[in-house]
Order: sequence, then C-alpha cells, then structure tokens
Amino acid sequence: MAAYHATWDLGFLRLSPENYALSGLGRAAAHVIAGSFLVLVGIGLVLMNGRGIRPRPTLFRLLRIALAAAAITAATWVAFPDSFIFFGILHCIAVASVLGLPFLFLPAWASAACAILVLAAPHLVRAEVLDAPALLFLGLGAGTPRTNDYVPLFPWFGMVLAGIAAGRLGLTRLARSRLGRWQPRSRLGRAATFAGRHSLAIYLVHQPVLLGLLSGGAMLTGPHPRAGEAGFRAEYVQNCRRTGGEARSCRVAARCTMERLRGEDLWRADGGFTPEQRLRAQGLSQACYEAAEGTRAAP
Repeated sequence: MAAYHATWDLGFLRLSPENYALSGLGRAAAHVIAGSFLVLVGIGLVLMNGRGIRPRPTLFRLLRIALAAAAITAATWVAFPDSFIFFGILHCIAVASVLGLPFLFLPAWASAACAILVLAAPHLVRAEVLDAPALLFLGLGAGTPRTNDYVPLFPWFGMVLAGIAAGRLGLTRLARSRLGRWQPRSRLGRAATFAGRHSLAIYLVHQPVLLGLLSGGAMLTGPHPRAGEAGFRAEYVQNCRRTGGEARSCRVAARCTMERLRGEDLWRADGGFTPEQRLRAQGLSQACYEAAEGTRAAP
C-alpha cells in the first residue's frame, strides 16, 4: 500500500516520467491491495464476532473507521476539490462491517455464493439512474465518478463476504496449525505485529508523510526531465485523430512535436506557454504533422 501511494505521489509531483500508479499494472496492483484489505476485513469480523456479536467493541471499531473515513473526505475536499474521496476504502470498510454481520451466522457456502453474486453485479447491472450522487456508493451506475479513491459496495463487498467465508472455513484449522501458534519473538516479527494492530493509524499517517517528504524533494530537484511526455503524446494523438488524422501519422507527429519542443526549449509539462510561445509551438506541430503525412504519402 505504501509503495503504491509513493508511486502515485511521484507521478503527481512530476518526479517520475509518468504516473505509473495510473498505468495498467498500477491499477491492477491497486485492485489487489484493496481486495486484500477487504478479505482481511471479512476474516477480522469472524475473529471478532464469530461466537456472537460483541456490541461495545464492534461499535467502537465502527466509529473509529467512520470518523477516519470522514476525515479523509474532509482532507481531500480541501486538497483535491475536483476529485475528493467520497467513498474510498475506509468508507467501504465501515459500511461492509455492518452489512457483513448477518453473514457471520449463515453457512460459509451462503457467504461464498453471495460473494460471487456481489462480485458479478457490476457486470450484470448498469443503469444511468444509479449515477445519482446519492447512489454512487453502490457502483452500479453507467459512469465512473472522478475521485482519487473509489471502492463502491459492488463489487468490493464481495471481497468482504469471501473473507467471511474463508474465515468460517479455515480459522479453526489455522488455530491448530504451527502457523496459528506462531509468536513474534524477533524485532521484525514484533514490528509486523505492532503494524498489524495499528493498521488504521498507519493508513491515515503514511500518505501525508510521504507526500510531504516528496514535495520537499520536488522543491529541491524540480520535475523529472521527461515528466508529462507520455500524457502529451497521448493527448496529441487523441486530438489529431478527432480532427481526422490518420493514426500512424498522428503518432509520428506527436513524437516529432515533442522532440522539436524540447530542441527549441519550448517544452512545458504544465502547458504554461506565453502567447508567442504558443504560436511557435503550434507552428512546430503543424510542420511535424505535414512531414508525417508527406512520409506516409511517399511511394
């Protein structure tokens, strides 16, 4: 989790050529991390309430998570008003921790079957009416909201149910195993145990610390020399294709324009051109596209 967030921060602060956290591999890693969190939530519910719901600790745990989720929403509303987190991993954990309680007393197969249905629901149900702001937490709308962390109930509650099923089936055997009798005796083991027992605090603290440290580094080093290039080329090709350009010519022109902008010290990762620089950049782009088209048309 910390490694993923550090990767996102490096891209956000333009300390890496592109934001690798938003690549296909990065998104897959984010899904695996979130899924593991939620499976552990289900297993934790079995550990805590498997022999009957304990009202006081269950309520206090829920309040801590809900307050932390509210704090995340408030902080991101201030820092990223256009993409604040309104239903992220903590919000999902809070709601799933309530919805999962009845499944603690159902057969494990019933939890597993419901997990499959919940996981499959977004592929079976898509309706624009569910894009209403009050219903976005369901995850069954036709679009995807703009937010920095979106973990809707469907399909992610299915991972909690899978954890409940796994906990009901495996925890008794695990408790009798050698692994279940393990005790932390080394420093590393004790550190891992401490982190596990204070995972919510670590979750809340680590990202502001990482972002603060890397922001300080960005002030000292400036952006990566190639930051923003991949995004520029992708946007160039998209705009070029939209205006009728041929795919190969658009890609060649995008690469040429990037090189020419750098060669004439006109490259600005943030697009901060003066009017004169903008005219010059547009002229370079046009020349590159005409050259690309000429190369394609040549026998």
